[in-house]
Amino acid sequence: MADPTVLAQRSDIEREIGDRTICEQLKLTAERHPDAPAYSDAAEGGGWDTLTYAQARRRVLAIAAGFAALGLAPGEAVALMMVNRSEHVLADLGAVHAGGVPCSVYATFAPEQVAFVARDVQAKIAVLGGPAELSRWEPVLGRLPGLRKVIVLEGAPEGELFMSWDDFLAFGEHALAAGPAEVEARAAAVTADDVLTVLYTSGTTGDPKGVPLTHRNIFYEVLATERMTDLPAHGSQISYLTYAHIAERVLSLYLPLFKVYHVHFCTDLARLGGVLAEVRPLLFFGVPRVWEKMMARLQALLGAQPEEQQESVRAAMAAGLAYIEGTQYGRVPAPEVVEAYERADAALLSVVRSMIGFGDAGWLASAAAPMPAEVQRFFAGLGLRILDVYGMTETSGAFTANSNDGFKLGTVGRSAPGVEVRIAPDGEILTRSPANTHGYLRRPEATADLIDEDGWLHTGDIGSIDEDGFVGIVDRKKELIITAGGENISPANTENHLKEHPLVGQALAYGDRRPYVVAVLTLDGEVAPAWARARGIGFSSLADLAEHPDVLKEVEEAVAVANAKLARVQQVKRWRLLPGEWTPETEELTPSLKLKRRVIHAKYADVIDSMYAG
Repeated sequence: MADPTVLAQRSDIEREIGDRTICEQLKLTAERHPDAPAYSDAAEGGGWDTLTYAQARRRVLAIAAGFAALGLAPGEAVALMMVNRSEHVLADLGAVHAGGVPCSVYATFAPEQVAFVARDVQAKIAVLGGPAELSRWEPVLGRLPGLRKVIVLEGAPEGELFMSWDDFLAFGEHALAAGPAEVEARAAAVTADDVLTVLYTSGTTGDPKGVPLTHRNIFYEVLATERMTDLPAHGSQISYLTYAHIAERVLSLYLPLFKVYHVHFCTDLARLGGVLAEVRPLLFFGVPRVWEKMMARLQALLGAQPEEQQESVRAAMAAGLAYIEGTQYGRVPAPEVVEAYERADAALLSVVRSMIGFGDAGWLASAAAPMPAEVQRFFAGLGLRILDVYGMTETSGAFTANSNDGFKLGTVGRSAPGVEVRIAPDGEILTRSPANTHGYLRRPEATADLIDEDGWLHTGDIGSIDEDGFVGIVDRKKELIITAGGENISPANTENHLKEHPLVGQALAYGDRRPYVVAVLTLDGEVAPAWARARGIGFSSLADLAEHPDVLKEVEEAVAVANAKLARVQQVKRWRLLPGEWTPETEELTPSLKLKRRVIHAKYADVIDSMYAG
């Protein structure tokens, strides 16, 4: 039986949702705040090109009219593959207003994966960014007979199948002018239980699975997120992670329609630091790798300062860390801790936060993979709470979260309002709520494995719930290492300790049915060269550095430090440093920067086997 408080919270949110749709929400926002800035793309030569909410809705209706005129029927899918830019959001919402189902496809998917997704979702129209995206679609277009039109933002090829974005917009404007009532009628016909989007899992094992999410699912998630974050209306934010990822979709596509946020698009992760400093977002979400890279850059910057200045920063950050740790749930920081923090904050920490773009940030979060404790502690030293949240595509995003006024470092927080969470006898985390998908697209057997007869969604993660209701994650159920001695080990825990050293970019721990744990490591592509230059080490590539004795010695010390924090059975007995980085393009990482363990195991089988030889 569900907790009465949870049921009351759920009923409250469901009453607020009613039968509303995203189409109605955009209309409401555009009518109430027509001149509020909605979407900004970086302009050539600097500055931003901005659409207001009224302009954005007018564009969405023209795009919807264009899709309808191309023959898109209600319920049919539009595949989207492009970087984060206003056109991505507008095409997505345009498809919804036409009664269609948008599906953002990971831009790192190989042609075979693209073909699988396009066939599985039965895409009738595709909207692609340009040559990079075309190169992933063109090899398989001949196998997609159901695809009627491919719209390309930049560099559309000749041929009946293709259409340029500019031509499509003109086509849509003409169709809208000819029948505005028809487009409004299509949008009005959309119901809360219609599918709002289909997102595909990133395919860590086998083919990706399609996850249909309804307007009702997403409304529940957004309204629960509003309550968990308690952020004010109106503010700026940055969209930079792919819209094929549920977190980015909720936070920078749907949430802004409710909070009237101004979304700035960052198309290049290398420019994120500059965009942060310029936009000064009210909220910011990053997967752990984004926070790790940010920490590494700040550490490198600190390391280049005179020793006296470094010591001042370290002292200030110690005060910041003590304060943040002291404000965790159930704790009250001592007066002297508060006083030390206030002095450090006024003198230095607030300046650093402003410099990196977080001076106005009211909510900072991470999810998708475990956040290394050292990274969380580093930012706590700056007076920043990086709040771990936990969710899946199948749950429409986060279903547990830490909040600014209720958090515990090392946990993923408490259940969202109206969400039930429990631990199964085997340790698996289960959840039940109106935000959960009803199942996988055309996968009845996988759906049966996902959702049991009582409506509990099985996450596949092993975890625990403490006496205060905070959830802790151990690891993926299928990824736990069982050594030859029968010990259960979380590889993610070992990997996070290894990555605490800034030189280590990625780590994979291995040891299933083996006598001990080994690790495959890579260097951080930004930190390692800077580290080497600061020490006068000559090199021509990352591969050179991976063989340099000074680098190997430093990594050896990093492994020793990590091992000191681990139980004996968890410790890494042998390791190898690889010559290159892991990226989604090199196939070791998913598009959301999680390890593809099976790929790594297969790709580096010889390296792994060599550590058990002799």
